[in-house]
Amino acid sequence: MASNPKKLYTPEEYLAMEREAEYKSEYFDGEIFAMAGASEEHNLIAGNIFASLHSQVRKHGCRAYTSDMRIDMSKKGLYAYPDVVVVCGESKFSDKHKDNLINPKVIIEVLSKSTEAKDRGFKFMRYRKLDSFVEYLLVSQDKVNVEHYVRQSDNRWIMTEISSLEDTIKLSSIQCELKMSDIYEMN
Repeated sequence: MASNPKKLYTPEEYLAMEREAEYKSEYFDGEIFAMAGASEEHNLIAGNIFASLHSQVRKHGCRAYTSDMRIDMSKKGLYAYPDVVVVCGESKFSDKHKDNLINPKVIIEVLSKSTEAKDRGFKFMRYRKLDSFVEYLLVSQDKVNVEHYVRQSDNRWIMTEISSLEDTIKLSSIQCELKMSDIYEMN
């Protein structure tokens, strides 16, 4: 017995539905994936990162956005909602709605069991196609661990793993620092 083929959507169909939807969904190569609710740890970690960066980036002509800002990579088959995004200079959008950012400099994802493979895999592969994108953080919510990826001038990426609460992550592209103890503050 043949299975029914999946319905594939155009980027325009996705955006029309997404702008009216009660819940967020991401788009990958014509398929739409509902986003699950996040755990308390996930929300606290993402909030801690945003709070720390927000106060720092403003001094350098940058902006930090929370997970409600969608990244538009529709030409590469992806619309995604990272947990935290930083843009320096003018925020650029793909249309008049100003809800599809096209020039992120730093993208941060807090990993969960349901998102880790996507965040490490196809999302990172697509994000790397953005000329503006130079630093990526993958932050574990289950243990003290952050992977910090930095684009090099020859388009290679160097990864540093940080797993001590006493350490600090230097985000050189935006002249900011994130203390691991601040990221994992749960009070």
